[in-house]
Amino acid sequence: MMKSRVRRICAYFLSTLLILAAGSLTAQESPEPAAGDEAPQFGFGVNLGLGVRTFRNPEFPDDPDASEFITWQSLQLNPDIAFGKLGVGLDLTLNYTFTGGEFGDEFTVRAEDWIPDDDTNFFELYLPKIRYVRWARKGDPLFLLFGQIDGAVLGNAFIVGGYTNTRFLPERPIFGAQVDVDGSLFSFPYLGVETFVSNVAAFDLFGSRLYVRPLADLDVPLLPALEVGTTVVTDRDPWYFERRDPDSDLHESTETTSPVTIWGLDLRQPVLNTPVLSLALFSDVVNQNNNWGSMVGFGGRTLGFLSFGAQARFLGENFIPSYFDGSYDLFRRSRYEVYRGNATVESYVGWLASLGFSFLQDQLVFSASMEGPFEAPITDVDGDGRPTPQALARNPILRGSFLIGDGVIPGITVGANYEKRNLQTIGDVISPEDAVIGARINYRTGPAVISLTYDLTYDPNPPADRSPWQINSGLETSIALF
Repeated sequence: MMKSRVRRICAYFLSTLLILAAGSLTAQESPEPAAGDEAPQFGFGVNLGLGVRTFRNPEFPDDPDASEFITWQSLQLNPDIAFGKLGVGLDLTLNYTFTGGEFGDEFTVRAEDWIPDDDTNFFELYLPKIRYVRWARKGDPLFLLFGQIDGAVLGNAFIVGGYTNTRFLPERPIFGAQVDVDGSLFSFPYLGVETFVSNVAAFDLFGSRLYVRPLADLDVPLLPALEVGTTVVTDRDPWYFERRDPDSDLHESTETTSPVTIWGLDLRQPVLNTPVLSLALFSDVVNQNNNWGSMVGFGGRTLGFLSFGAQARFLGENFIPSYFDGSYDLFRRSRYEVYRGNATVESYVGWLASLGFSFLQDQLVFSASMEGPFEAPITDVDGDGRPTPQALARNPILRGSFLIGDGVIPGITVGANYEKRNLQTIGDVISPEDAVIGARINYRTGPAVISLTYDLTYDPNPPADRSPWQINSGLETSIALF
């Protein structure tokens, strides 16, 4: 029965490939509009990718002969459609092997990618086949994004600061949503709203920021841009990923958890806006389970390419700034322990500093930030010698990202990110412990692109019998068919 279903899946996949290929032969880009004609342009492309991916072995560690990871070949079909501000991308991937079966000569498809099970329902499995549906860009009066989310921010990022729902790719893709509406879209610039949902199928983590511009009708420089906002974010199931991890002690747990709810007030006021220098002041006051934190800061851009920012932070006991950050999904459980008071993070006064640059129309971009207390780092460890939740939450954190886009180096594009927690000495910067590292290097020659991907995460509290090092790497080759 299972083999029959997998064969049907393969047939559907290949049929989709043929249909898209046939359709693209007749698809033509719209002609250039006449002078003064604002007709949107149509674009269509299909990339066919071949490569290998590693996934965790469901038989490990129960089977003593099983390895912790399994390598699968992959066939990827990635159509992209653009029409003006609208963009749609699909991710249709078939992970397979020719070494299955008793004699190692059977074609086997990874069933978890196509057949729902006890840990994944229909929508959780099939919605992520839509890689993205996008309208416009963040900051436009109307911004819509459905699918993969990278770097979601609400307000001044003191509650939601760079949340990303792609941390478990390729094993567990997630379909999220961002919807921002500014009143200027309706000639009513006095209010607006920003929203995000991490996983539309489960609706576990979601939040919204409502902001007003009370001085929008003043005819003076800068003051009309004053924003006063309020943000509320809720995680209904802090153990969402733990319950779906077969190696976790919480797998299929029916124990109920109270939700995480964080709310706050914020203020933002631009004070300079010139070609040489732009500058804004901002502040937040936030409540996490009756524990309070606040910050004041400034940020801006100078000389057209250099960005900067700084904050002073006043954090109460068990308060975690930017609680929903880029690595939140990796540390949901440990943060929940702090939120509920089962682990203690002492109050402290801290800081954050950021610096970045952007050249060549955002084709060469670097950004880095560091945060921590105005006190010496602590060296607390638990009985297993791992850092305590207080050390992870309080000690300095370094984040950085780097991008080399098309045209800077002929044929090569690079994207990399780095997050290092629990910094105690300068030497810790190059240590992979308590780090999240990701990189993708692409080499293009003609219509073909060869990609090397690498993701490493250090789990300070891994389940029993699991290595703290979580590694996903792969080599992919894609061809632009159209």
